Amino acid sequence: MLALQDNLAQGLSAMRAHKLRASLTMLGLTMGVATLITVMTIVQGANLYVENKIANLGTNVFQIARTPFAVTDFTVVIKALKYRRIELDDVRAVAAGCPACLEVGATASATVRARYGDKESQDVNFYGQTPEMVDIDTRAVDSGRYFSTVESEHRANVCLIGDTLVQRLFLGEDPIGKNIRVGNEEFQVIGIMEKVGSVLGQDQDNFVTVPLSVFLRTEGVHTSSLTINAKARDGLFEAAQDQAQLVLRARHHLSGQMENDFFIGTKESYMALWRSISGAFFGVFILVSTISVVIGGIVIMNVMLVSVTLRKREIGVRRAVGATQGDILGQFMLESVIQCLSGGILGIALGFLVALLLRTYSPFPASVRTWVALLGLVMSSIVGLFFGIYPAVRAARLDPVVALRSD
Repeated sequence: MLALQDNLAQGLSAMRAHKLRASLTMLGLTMGVATLITVMTIVQGANLYVENKIANLGTNVFQIARTPFAVTDFTVVIKALKYRRIELDDVRAVAAGCPACLEVGATASATVRARYGDKESQDVNFYGQTPEMVDIDTRAVDSGRYFSTVESEHRANVCLIGDTLVQRLFLGEDPIGKNIRVGNEEFQVIGIMEKVGSVLGQDQDNFVTVPLSVFLRTEGVHTSSLTINAKARDGLFEAAQDQAQLVLRARHHLSGQMENDFFIGTKESYMALWRSISGAFFGVFILVSTISVVIGGIVIMNVMLVSVTLRKREIGVRRAVGATQGDILGQFMLESVIQCLSGGILGIALGFLVALLLRTYSPFPASVRTWVALLGLVMSSIVGLFFGIYPAVRAARLDPVVALRSD
């Protein structure tokens, strides 16, 4: 019985002697593993992207709004538009009636134009926020400051802007202290929010944030429904939601089995929607990738079978000088595994390269993880063992006399 290193040497020698055949053998598995690795890195990246960008609420923060936050059935949205608006009195009532809430704030939004000098930006998101949002929102102030409670109460025309407006209106200038025209009013820039970038193609930095009292003055008190943002005390997340829900149900005169005329959103609700949408989508991609790997394995098996036919004389000579069936079986199995591992390593490298190119030159996310590479290696080994068994058994069962007579 030959030692493992002897079989390894025989396998590598055979591959060096037939470089083109070995390369073609590895090519199918390389493409299959590369496809699988690319898909897995995109899946992981997309999940991380959604968790960090879309579901950017804190673990102890929830929102309450008139319309649903995460839904795929638009009839629900149409129905919700008939519900009663959430107003500033509702926000105050929740703040007073929710002892489990550490902070309660509110936001509202509209779309406006922003101008500074001769520069203008269209379709700017116009946000109104209460001062409490500075402690609730996960986005931080990058430079300058947030507006104060006094400024909010006195409806001061101050604002914070996103990075997109900084680049469009103040390129090369410091925006802090400058006045910009938003809609029909002028606001003094007192802060710049940290940059977030795009989320699924939507620019998250093209905005102006003003005190909610100013927003309601400029846009009208009854033009839009507010969104309540609440930060629960540690360990009281569920209790805070229940308390806020009871307050709103009482204010909206909902009793008994009547359904809520508002919706509660949490980080988990966003993630649940994403999982429901992406599960089937990425499942198809992974299935296709797996099929590619299996096809690569079938290619390897067929090439190995051809190799056995072409190397009958070699097999016969080895059997004649004392090699056992186990030696021949081990040699061809090892050749199959070596080729699969080589193809797998190349596939992993190619898959990670594609993922890095996607992450670098496009907004599509990709997350390179070590366990994905290990998965590729394990799969390559399994493919090599599984699809190498039949050719190796055929080689081992060849009659030495018949093999020596072959041309």
